[in-house]
Amino acid sequence: MTLEAHSSQRPRLSIVIPMYNEQENAATVVEEVGRVITPLGLPWELVLVNDGSTDGTLEVIEQLSRRHSHLRIVSYAPNRGRGAALRRGFRASRGDWIISTDADLSYSPSYMLQMIEILRSEPETDVVLASPYMQGGRVEEVPFFRHIVSRLGNRFLKGTLPKRIHTVTCVFRAYRREVLDDMELESDGKEIHLEILSKAMAVGRSVREIPATLRNRKKGKSKSKFARTSLTHVVFSFMEKPMMFFGLVGLLLFLAGMAIGVYLFWLYFRQELNPVRPLMNLMALLTISGLFMVSFGFLAIKIALIRKEIYKIQKENLEIKRYLQASVGPIAGSGDSE
Repeated sequence: MTLEAHSSQRPRLSIVIPMYNEQENAATVVEEVGRVITPLGLPWELVLVNDGSTDGTLEVIEQLSRRHSHLRIVSYAPNRGRGAALRRGFRASRGDWIISTDADLSYSPSYMLQMIEILRSEPETDVVLASPYMQGGRVEEVPFFRHIVSRLGNRFLKGTLPKRIHTVTCVFRAYRREVLDDMELESDGKEIHLEILSKAMAVGRSVREIPATLRNRKKGKSKSKFARTSLTHVVFSFMEKPMMFFGLVGLLLFLAGMAIGVYLFWLYFRQELNPVRPLMNLMALLTISGLFMVSFGFLAIKIALIRKEIYKIQKENLEIKRYLQASVGPIAGSGDSE
């Protein structure tokens, strides 16, 4: 279900906010975003995506839409995850610039002004990220465990991307429309943030960070599922840089085999070596396994490079499809479905 904004004017800016059981925060985030964006005087829309909420979130935002002409609602059930919500919100948005952010006001909407100015004044910049972990960024009142896990996770994940990015997991970002239009996004969970950056960089998009302050939510309960999110992020990192797994494991196995080999050689030198000892078999097993793992790593690197070439082909195909749609009208079978 999509409820259209009352205004028919095409917006320059779209702000997409996924919501899952955010009844307590919905009114506040709408008011705060409006307070920041309205004085700019540019046409804009606020796209609220109700991701299968089971509290009163939908009722609250429907009431808000009657008072705010720039408000649009996308709603569905059941809950599908942040990635699915963002994909639906991106498709529903109409602006040339698209900003995504959380409903809990973990980041102040005032940073949107800086993001908009960068997209307006720097045509070479395609994506702007709010980063609490770069120089000038801060973290305030965030639970210690969540803070440490997030910081360590981002430090680990930034090694998987071709450019040094301090905060790769945040939802608070600004995009040029063509960046998202040129992607076939697939993730339903929070790994969508990694997917977007990976695909954007693979096709040569420019990414910039700005320092920001991350605060703990004031109302409501966090919906993060630590174990699942961590697992998907680790899997993503190994897909992007397979040698981080295959190379490391292979090297450890090979070195263990070599260490046993040195010990066996020492026994041989002392004429104490028993050729039928299990250590001989273990040395061979570890050494060969290590070499196989490293070989798999090189094969996985080739697969990762092919996947990046596929991203470029997808981008070109989507550009051709948009050109044909603009020239001859909608193409049969080109609609999105879920």
